[in-house]
Amino acid sequence: MKWTEKQSNTWYSQQPWLVGCNFLPSSAINQLEMFQEDSFDQKTIERELDWAKGLGFNSLRVYLHDLLWSEKEKFKKTFEKFLNICDEREIKPIIVLFDDCHRPYPKIGKQPIPVRGVHNSGWKQSPGMEIVNQVVEDKIDAKELNRLKEFIQGILVDYSNDERILMWDIYNEPGQFGLGDKSLSLLQLCWEWAHEIRPSQPLTSCLDGAIGDEIIKLNGKNSDVITFHTYEAEKLDPTIQRLKEFKRPIMCTEYMAREFGTTFEFSLPIFKKENIGCYNWGLVAGKSQTHFGWSTILELQKRKKNGDFLNDLDEIPEPEEWFHDIFRKDGSPFKETEISFIKQILKV
Repeated sequence: MKWTEKQSNTWYSQQPWLVGCNFLPSSAINQLEMFQEDSFDQKTIERELDWAKGLGFNSLRVYLHDLLWSEKEKFKKTFEKFLNICDEREIKPIIVLFDDCHRPYPKIGKQPIPVRGVHNSGWKQSPGMEIVNQVVEDKIDAKELNRLKEFIQGILVDYSNDERILMWDIYNEPGQFGLGDKSLSLLQLCWEWAHEIRPSQPLTSCLDGAIGDEIIKLNGKNSDVITFHTYEAEKLDPTIQRLKEFKRPIMCTEYMAREFGTTFEFSLPIFKKENIGCYNWGLVAGKSQTHFGWSTILELQKRKKNGDFLNDLDEIPEPEEWFHDIFRKDGSPFKETEISFIKQILKV
């Protein structure tokens, strides 16, 4: 059952101003590589979350993947380590379960190496375009559908009362990357599965950032806390004012694209004034290369064909102006003035 307005607002009043980032360690190209046992990089995660803590961040947004549940016991070991690393730094993560963004056809095991200079070249959808289409066409195998249900409900059951977790984001940007309303059927099932468990933490899925009127309506109807994404400066304040009609807590779970004006200096004062929890995209420029802009995605196939890949020992290239992210792998910031501003507004 969905929380009442009173429950949601009471919960939010008990939180500090929630400020953090969407986090992927610089040594991982996607959420599978982050959490698989053989590639889980505890030292890098610890080091980079120390930098997040040093900025004054008290929360993160972190993606899982349904395929991780196929090796559940191994995954839970790495997930426990991650939650403990966060807890030691008094950082509470939002956990994302499904995601329609970027590359289809995910596979467990060794993940692709980055395509040089391409934004998020190895990020994988969860569960992926093929399964989304099978669900809407009612062609999905019952065993496969049950696997997805077991992932959603299994993780929620096991961590439904875990105080280390802030919130559950059940489906990131449903309808993106051309899927549109095809994602509605799976999204409906996700809400049903999640409400059957009803964890102690709030549930959400974004409005702005999702694609399709029915999808956005469904998320607004079911979310305990209203979340949205915006990367364009002119849309930030109007979006906040519009979402106030829900009379529930509002959180921006993705923002900060320097190219589009949603810098820290522009965005954080608005979020602070309105008491909006906020999570910029990215912390450390690494294998995901999200410091390169979205326009580089158009270069993906051309560069793959030319064998333009980034190997582990290669120096990560830098655009002149970063799109997302804050630090380099050595801990030096892209802009010292940004670091000073963030610490000042967060009173570090």
